[in-house]
Amino acid sequence: MSAERVAVTVDEYWPADADESESGVVTNWFVREGASVAEGDTLCEIQVEKVSADVVAPVGGTLAEVALGEDAEFDRGDTLAWIEPA
Repeated sequence: MSAERVAVTVDEYWPADADESESGVVTNWFVREGASVAEGDTLCEIQVEKVSADVVAPVGGTLAEVALGEDAEFDRGDTLAWIEPA
């Protein structure tokens, strides 16, 4: 894992009305590993307590690694993917 890569974590996108839950699931990836993304592009959708939220790219670059695939469960603080900045 390179120090230059930027982590895409779930915490920023945790639905406010699902604050008591500690886990969720990745429902859909819209971008594949190796694809170029711009800052703000929607990367995937997560679901916590039946509340869905879109996760966007924090920086522009290349989606270097998807750490949690579709249907994978996650906890608060987990990393969904890594982006190598352009």
